[in-house]
Amino acid sequence: MNKKNYIHLANKAANIQISELKKIKKVFNNSFVNAVDLIMSCKGKVIFSGVGKNSFICKKAAATFSSVGIPSFFVDPTGVSHGDAGQIEKKDLLIIISNSGNTSELTNLLKFANRFRIKIIGIASNFKSMLLRASDVKILYPTLKESDPNNIVPTTSTSFVMMLCDCLATTIMEKRKFTKENFFLYHKGGNLGSSLRLAKDIMVTGEKMPVVDYKKNFTQALKVMNKKKLGIVVITKNRFIKGLITDGDIRRVLNNTKGEKKIDKITRNYPLVINENMPASKALGFMSEKKITSLLVVSDKDKDKKNKILRGIIHIHFLLKDGIK
Repeated sequence: MNKKNYIHLANKAANIQISELKKIKKVFNNSFVNAVDLIMSCKGKVIFSGVGKNSFICKKAAATFSSVGIPSFFVDPTGVSHGDAGQIEKKDLLIIISNSGNTSELTNLLKFANRFRIKIIGIASNFKSMLLRASDVKILYPTLKESDPNNIVPTTSTSFVMMLCDCLATTIMEKRKFTKENFFLYHKGGNLGSSLRLAKDIMVTGEKMPVVDYKKNFTQALKVMNKKKLGIVVITKNRFIKGLITDGDIRRVLNNTKGEKKIDKITRNYPLVINENMPASKALGFMSEKKITSLLVVSDKDKDKKNKILRGIIHIHFLLKDGIK
């Protein structure tokens, strides 16, 4: 076979899926609305279940739901008869996925749910199926053309159901006004977590900050700078920021001043500050733009708009160490 034909075959498969996936809009009906309401009103956990290829979709969907603040996990229906039913409580909600809706492995799970009146959202392509008959909310999706040459391998259908689950999750996110900050609470790791970190998540605070009172002398400021190892000293008066001395300032005045000179005579004007809720990635860009290595962090909660209380300090090394880009 001509290798160029590989691309043709891949495009053919992709085009089938693209065309079929457009049918997702047919599923956005009253059943979809009822499913969203049921998920949002759930007092317990949202439990996904399915067998075969659908088990992987369920695991992915459960992970997505959990990452957006909806407690969720996967239960293997084949384990229900062997003790796994103990994970399911009356206040929980089951979302069961099956293309045919008649998968025999679901029988015991459906019996258990109906016996204890546990709500079920069933997702299947057969309205008369065992699954949808037993479900409180029935999401029926159309028969789809698979993208393999024989139209038998779960390809398009699995993509379709995964998209459907994602649409449920994103609809609930919109309804609950779920923000980037909310997402970060559940997803602190990886590139996504790094991209959502805020200044207040990375800054040093308290005793780790190099701070001296404005009445202190040059020698005392130098000792604090050497001890804290951030290359700066923040000058404060009753916790309010009054100025900044950098290691460069120290070098410039060493030959021109005695150690007892008051630091308020050599400190810089009011230094650059950022809000504690500024994204860390933006703080890094700000540092690069201004060609500085440290930023002072303040809060917009301070009533005095002119005088700001020092809340923390960010050094460029903290950002790079945490993988901020």
